[in-house]
Amino acid sequence: MAHPSGWGWVSVHSPLEWVSTHSLVKPFSGVVVDQKPQKPTRTRIVDAARDLMHTAGLARTTTKEIARAAGCSEAALYKYFSSKEELFVTVLNERLPRLGDLLGTLAVDPKGRTVEENLVEIARRAALFYEQTFPMAASLYAEPQLKARHEEIMRGLGRGPHMPIEGLAEYLRAEQQHGRIAADADPLAAASLLLGACVHRAFAWEMTPGGKPPQDLDAFARSIARTLMAGLS
Repeated sequence: MAHPSGWGWVSVHSPLEWVSTHSLVKPFSGVVVDQKPQKPTRTRIVDAARDLMHTAGLARTTTKEIARAAGCSEAALYKYFSSKEELFVTVLNERLPRLGDLLGTLAVDPKGRTVEENLVEIARRAALFYEQTFPMAASLYAEPQLKARHEEIMRGLGRGPHMPIEGLAEYLRAEQQHGRIAADADPLAAASLLLGACVHRAFAWEMTPGGKPPQDLDAFARSIARTLMAGLS
């Protein structure tokens, strides 16, 4: 039906609203469509895995739940990842502080900083890493069969919680060869002490009245590095 002035009309709920017949305006369906581009499927899967593993724990998170949260089928998930464990490793590599990369880089090039400065950065990043991974992995210890399966698959992938310790020990051996720490220092023991303190920080203070560690992250990292250097010098 046309208006004498050359204007037409469409119904937009009620009352009627006039729209120009000269513009290519389509009738409003009443549904607002989000025009934001959707993230790639792989990105959505990794993001959903990170969120679910953090809130529900690794043991109780299934690939079916991850696929549902990512808005894809479970079959689509398996086009990108062969197992939940491979997806877990991807979350560690792509969504958490990059501890392994830092250790590998420093073992080759200390970046012109002192050993203590490097240890501060390692302690800082490790504390953040374990703070985020501890809630994910802790649930496995309540499920012995799942834990054993997880460990078997992680061994097959060449991964495991021992790797940061070995990476830090390798870096300290490199510093030892350059004469920047004592020749009789034990790199493996030093690495275990530093990273053990970072793991401990991730959960040990939760039952205190404040529920937080007594030092902020930067103060913690500096004090751990300084104390460790007293035994390495």
